[in-house]
Amino acid sequence: MQQDCEVEKPKVGYFDHERWDVYQAALELVILISDIVEQLPRRKAYLADQLQRAGTSVPLNIAEGAGEDAINEKARFYRMARRSATECSSIFDVCQRLGLLDKSRYAQGRVLLLRIVAMLTKMGRAETAYTSPR
Repeated sequence: MQQDCEVEKPKVGYFDHERWDVYQAALELVILISDIVEQLPRRKAYLADQLQRAGTSVPLNIAEGAGEDAINEKARFYRMARRSATECSSIFDVCQRLGLLDKSRYAQGRVLLLRIVAMLTKMGRAETAYTSPR
């Protein structure tokens, strides 16, 4: 005799930051950086390393800030993520000036970084607004 019973599928949850546009854009940045680093010559490994570390720092700090309970600490992590994003922008500028980055990837990176920095700026201001005396 066969029983008709449905097996309950495990529900997979999400962390709050995984749903945020800024976090998804930061992950896109990491993928773009990975592609760019693959194209950099070995003699420019110092740029590749710096770009990878700064780029990876963006989503890591967003996630760490999201997991923080203290509002001032949240804002601090969002500011660190923003600083890492602006560092990536500078490295993109260096690579472009050295002729290591084609115009298309440079433009794609700048658009993504401007978007990320704008969102992080708003997030940092929103968090500090909660702690500012009125």
